[in-house]
Amino acid sequence: MKLPTLLSIALLSVPAAVLPPPAGIAAPKYSDLEQRKQQIRPLPGKLDKVLMVNDNNPELITSEGILISTFPTKSTKSSSAKTDKSNLAVSLNGRFDLFSHHVYAGHPDQLESTLWLAVLAQPLGNKPVQLTLLAGSTSLSQATEAGQTAAPFLPLPTLIAETTIPIAAGPGSRVAGDLLRGTRVPELPINWEIPPDSPSALVVLPIPVAGLDPLLNGRNLQMRLQSSGSISLAIVAAYGNPKVAPLLSRLVELLQSGKLSTKEHRPTPRGSSGKIVYSRVSGIQLGSTWKATLTDPGSPVLNAINTPISWPISSLEKGSLGTGQVQTAELTTLYDGTAWAAHGNYGVEYDLTLPLHNGSNQTKTYLLTLESPLKNDNNNASLNFRNSATGPVMYRGLIEVSGLKSQARVSMGRRRFHLVLRQGQKGPDLGRITLKPGETHNIRVRLVYPADATPPQVLTLLPVKQSKSTPTINP
Repeated sequence: MKLPTLLSIALLSVPAAVLPPPAGIAAPKYSDLEQRKQQIRPLPGKLDKVLMVNDNNPELITSEGILISTFPTKSTKSSSAKTDKSNLAVSLNGRFDLFSHHVYAGHPDQLESTLWLAVLAQPLGNKPVQLTLLAGSTSLSQATEAGQTAAPFLPLPTLIAETTIPIAAGPGSRVAGDLLRGTRVPELPINWEIPPDSPSALVVLPIPVAGLDPLLNGRNLQMRLQSSGSISLAIVAAYGNPKVAPLLSRLVELLQSGKLSTKEHRPTPRGSSGKIVYSRVSGIQLGSTWKATLTDPGSPVLNAINTPISWPISSLEKGSLGTGQVQTAELTTLYDGTAWAAHGNYGVEYDLTLPLHNGSNQTKTYLLTLESPLKNDNNNASLNFRNSATGPVMYRGLIEVSGLKSQARVSMGRRRFHLVLRQGQKGPDLGRITLKPGETHNIRVRLVYPADATPPQVLTLLPVKQSKSTPTINP
């Protein structure tokens, strides 16, 4: 692969929301700005209470060690448990999720080495525990051997309707799409029996760089799990042979060493004014799915209106689009120097139903889309867009829509689309729904917020002018 393409991969793998503009440089001004007057409503509903082990700091791994560990804290004669900063001491039982996303650029002394990511688990009691994979997937940025699931950062168009072949641009896009499809890759087993007394390896996955130019690769891993009992879980990073995974004894040694892999991007303290460095997440978040029905306040339906209406997706601190709503999952515990909340909600599923109702005496048609407006925090009466789609990519991933109908009013069933949205880009036409007077019809939208996206986005319903010619969107 040519060097410029891979260099762009390195740049695209870092979300723009992580860091503010450098000190002394003003925020960018856009000469091609377009403002659309409309409603922006908070998204109804809230996150569930499912715990998620969120492992994303560091993104670029530069040293071996513990990436995240929920094992109990350790104490010795010379130090108390409070000084053990390598373990978060969280018991996982029943339903919980795992999200892990990392990049590797080679070992300084062995540039064609392989970094291995190992997920280790151990029961907290003295009995075996059954662990079941309810859904999950993993993907590299680039495969170096046959049989490896991978999704390069291909330059895809804004919209591709998916049929039978998975469409993805980057490992975050691929894994989020697999979760929506309900597909599982061969790298992940379906279940495990975890014996007590010592850690076991659930999966040991490589991030290889041999043969790549430059030496750069990434891996995304997401698992939805069900446990029959309380367990501790950890992810460790270990250098090793490109062909052979490290021995379990070596992985356990790293876990028990208490050495953390180097973290990156210290966050701006919570509540600070001015620009914000969100940092990356390394902790246990509360919330895996946001399920909601989008209705008018106090009504069981969403009444047809004559102006656009949008709901934020993955809104965050200083990026609520004027709604005041921060959807970011809170962290129950976290490592020092990492993000204090799960900014971006990577790996979170949004499951939204729109019960559209036409209470007027005229036929109404609406267009559904996902958009990436310019980020703001103080205006819920309009959204700002750029007329040129030349900025950085803010969203690349799959969205699933059910309930749309063709112009002949024939049900189109469940459809999936892969989107690539740039900064300030209006969304493409995902489908239209026409309602006769008095008619009510449900539309369902699902997406798993993908790694490498930069929040927030909006789900938008746009009224379409009624005419004998091809419909056009109201400005």
